[in-house]
Amino acid sequence: MPNSEPKVNAADNLSLGRRGFLAAGAGAFLCSIGGQNILVEKAGDAAKADAAAARVKKPAGAKSRLASKTPGASPVDQLTFTTPEPQPGGKVVEYWLQARVASWDIVPSRPRRDFWHGMAVAGPTSFRAFVYQPMTEGFAAEAGPAEIPGPTLECEVGDVIRVHVLNALPDKYAQAITMHPHGVRYTPEYDGAYMGDFTRAGGYIGPGESFTYTWEALPESVGAWSYHDHGPNHTLNTMRGLFGAIIVHPRGSARPDLSKVLFLHSLAPPTTGLQRVFQCINGRSYAGNTPTIEAKVGQEIAIYAIGMDDAFHDFHIHGHRWRKDGGSVSTDNQTVGPAETITVRFTEDNPGRWLYHCHVMSHQDNGMAGFYLVKP
Repeated sequence: MPNSEPKVNAADNLSLGRRGFLAAGAGAFLCSIGGQNILVEKAGDAAKADAAAARVKKPAGAKSRLASKTPGASPVDQLTFTTPEPQPGGKVVEYWLQARVASWDIVPSRPRRDFWHGMAVAGPTSFRAFVYQPMTEGFAAEAGPAEIPGPTLECEVGDVIRVHVLNALPDKYAQAITMHPHGVRYTPEYDGAYMGDFTRAGGYIGPGESFTYTWEALPESVGAWSYHDHGPNHTLNTMRGLFGAIIVHPRGSARPDLSKVLFLHSLAPPTTGLQRVFQCINGRSYAGNTPTIEAKVGQEIAIYAIGMDDAFHDFHIHGHRWRKDGGSVSTDNQTVGPAETITVRFTEDNPGRWLYHCHVMSHQDNGMAGFYLVKP
């Protein structure tokens, strides 16, 4: 990363000395890869995890049915499955995505600032992320930017989602990846989970390879869910940015006027190689860098907040309330755990500039906050 960072006024500097309780060394985690445990806690450990993942070869079960002589094999490992088709009235909703590396700036404003507190953010803020990028049919060309999170996949009840995934990681990071969904229905073939000798076809997409997942949208799939890497190095790669959202709508229902997915997660030194922890919303830190949501009075609003790290967060919007879990109890601050989604729905009636943020104090003050702008 470049070392020539612009100088800032010490009084304005949002430095480790001021908020240093989430400093370098925080965010360590354990990766179990290819029969070994790798503690990722300092510079160089991520490279060790990548090297271990590169040594994991495609299991026989990912090429064909598991042989009965596989140790621990069960009759269920010999089952075969058909590819699901849409229900009557449904359709196939198709996406093409590639997994690739991308340079990602956590605080992209220039100069880098926390616009809530009017303070500069010092030090490097870019790292090499892993992302799912949208592509045109046949992976012919890029169909959108390489971002955290990946594209939101949308469908209706009765549809099937068909997702073609290409492993386009460069040689330096060559390793298997997958895509594992939450909320939708799938067979073991389309689980997207690496399981050692019991891995099915979708559980190992090697470098340069592609795989097509097919998932069903059931009535109980209505809502927002995450998808993420679940390959041999899934913990590190998901923390690097290999995740996105699936939204399943009731068939024929009216869509909200404004819909927004917000992932609450952290980017820590063991993952990024940077000097400090950044508390993020969609890969960005600090209001003015995180997504600014714009709405109008009278609009139907749907915000889906999803946890995507090891911590518990909560989601709070100033000046607004919603029905918790669609029930009769109102809330303006709701907890969201790892890989958990909360749905915030209301009719907008309160114009002005508002904050939204995680109400874990150390999270909001280290970047997990944004602006919500409502026009009359």
